[in-house]
Amino acid sequence: MKFPFSLTCKAVLCLMLVAGQAGAANQEPWPVAPKLTELATPYGTLAVSESEYVYESRLKVNGTAIDPPITGLLSISYAFQLPDRQAALVAINSGNDACPVSYRWVVLKVDGYQVSPAFGSCSEHIQVSADSRRLTLRTPSRETPGEIDTYVFDGKEVRRVSGRTRKK
Repeated sequence: MKFPFSLTCKAVLCLMLVAGQAGAANQEPWPVAPKLTELATPYGTLAVSESEYVYESRLKVNGTAIDPPITGLLSISYAFQLPDRQAALVAINSGNDACPVSYRWVVLKVDGYQVSPAFGSCSEHIQVSADSRRLTLRTPSRETPGEIDTYVFDGKEVRRVSGRTRKK
């Protein structure tokens, strides 16, 4: 979704909080993730550059394509303001019916950005959280129905936490 005005990081986080509260009020275990195409941060603007081909949109920072390239049907799902950086979760749909979605964290800092490896268990159902050291995504396990996979990004690597947790 593209807005005719620029949202501040606080406004985006408020939107995500309201969406999360709405999901909690309905007692849905998997709230619907926001789907932004632009996120203004103190470190630059992260944006999805549209394409005439559905699965060829590109992710850009300040108008320049991210390296390594991130392409597909893209959306910025969540953002977290951390002490010296901004983290954004990007959902990537490549059109593959067997695995419709994967994720990458993009972390913007004063001196540039960092992109995590792709991860996830092919589900659009996610719960995300962050603390000062880690970014976490929980999603239904593809390999073991009824269980939850947890992916943790520590700024260096994405790990799938062993010992999957049962869905609450």
